[in-house]
Amino acid sequence: ATDDKGVKDYDVYRGPTKVATVAKLAYTDTGLSAGTDYTYTVVARDTADQTGPASAALNVRTTGGGGQPSGYARVGYFVQWGIYGRGYTVKSLDTTGAAARLTHLNYSFSNIDPVNLTCLNGVTKATTPNPQDPGQGDGAGDSWADYEKGFGAGESVDGVGDTWDQPLAGNFNQLKKLKAKYPKLKINISVGGWTYSKYFSDVARTDASRQKFVKSCIDMYIKGNLPTTNGRGGTGVAAGIFDGFDIDWEWPGSEGHAGNHVSKDDKANNTLLFAEFRRQLDALSGTTGKKYLLTAFTPADPAKIEAGWDITTKDGTPSVLDSMDFANVQGYDFHGSGSDNSWEPNRTGHQGNLHPDPKDPYTTKFSVEKTVQTYLDAGADPRKVVLGLAFYGRGWQQVADGGEHGVWQSAGGAAAGQFPEEAGTRGYDNLRASVANLTVYHDEQTVATYGYTGGGGQWWTFDDAWSIGKKTAWLRAKGLGGVMIWEMSGDSGTLMTAVDSGLR
Repeated sequence: ATDDKGVKDYDVYRGPTKVATVAKLAYTDTGLSAGTDYTYTVVARDTADQTGPASAALNVRTTGGGGQPSGYARVGYFVQWGIYGRGYTVKSLDTTGAAARLTHLNYSFSNIDPVNLTCLNGVTKATTPNPQDPGQGDGAGDSWADYEKGFGAGESVDGVGDTWDQPLAGNFNQLKKLKAKYPKLKINISVGGWTYSKYFSDVARTDASRQKFVKSCIDMYIKGNLPTTNGRGGTGVAAGIFDGFDIDWEWPGSEGHAGNHVSKDDKANNTLLFAEFRRQLDALSGTTGKKYLLTAFTPADPAKIEAGWDITTKDGTPSVLDSMDFANVQGYDFHGSGSDNSWEPNRTGHQGNLHPDPKDPYTTKFSVEKTVQTYLDAGADPRKVVLGLAFYGRGWQQVADGGEHGVWQSAGGAAAGQFPEEAGTRGYDNLRASVANLTVYHDEQTVATYGYTGGGGQWWTFDDAWSIGKKTAWLRAKGLGGVMIWEMSGDSGTLMTAVDSGLR
């Protein structure tokens, strides 16, 4: 109560609907759906029938029913640009069976406006071709792919083609149709990524900049207010598509893409940025009754974790994980030949080994086990740790055998790849179909899959059904929350079936 009259009773709200008035300090709600998110608030009423302010929102999920039977998250990234060279559309998620197996889909990526420091859309501007250009992603985006491009009936999830005058088309409209077909699937908009993380430090710097940025993202992607361009977009046209945000800041307090802004205050400001997202999303929940999601892509490197991610809750101060539903932990990219041969072009290495390899010649000996343990040792709830898997491979050429089938051996740069945006990479299906004479090996000690074409040939590191089976068994034993996949276009069904089987 806000005055001296005392509390008479309490109004209990489920979303915007009052479901009960009770005199005691407890209420049991009934008649709910299984596996469903609900938001509750409580308002006190005094003896003069005056009400006080609503409580903070309480977000809950009922058990059973909706979602996957095992309760594990299956998170897949869908890349905006996959509809071009990859020929992988939103409909592909349906036809390959992936949509029926995923619990969450992350649409990648939204950029940050370099001038206004807000979420950016409404532009179709390519990144520069040089990955070492500090301004490579400045102002870039693809509203054509997002919501302008018309898809014909054959490319459409529901078999109905887009018309010239509809305000929402493109991938967003197909996501809307996919969600109608799979109502349990949650879809997040991913903000940032490797090329679009340059201005995260700026948007996180002050309370005012954080509030402005988060509000802009909610207006654009939750309320659906898209910029009008080429006859598409408008107020509320994308409402109901996205269930929340996946923040891909690469990396707070650490080196990332050339030209990224980095500050010594990034770690603290990162925590505050997530808290602001959580605050504004919960406030919106109090109005709509819908629970909104907040996740993040977080690093494998223990040094980057320490520099930018406050995992430990201490002295009553929340950690960054306290604001999240879960973290998508990088379980790959430990080694690679890299764009323009700029990473590790002269030596091969496993990109996602489960256990440490005693033969690893590098100072930092990466492994999934080491990465996950870093989070757990810092106090992370295991169920909030979702393990990343790679549906693509990394390759080198001119690789010596060394008596090890090319493992940790000298190389002559990146192998010919599939993807123009990064040398030496191929989606799993493309890799297995296109690299001739590839003999696949399974390292039982480290749990790593690799392939070699023979002396002086190509060497590739990737996940397959065997390693996925081993990794999912391991994460279940550790009590982790599930798996995340980068990214869905690499697989026509084999790997996703292995994920589903491993988590059941």
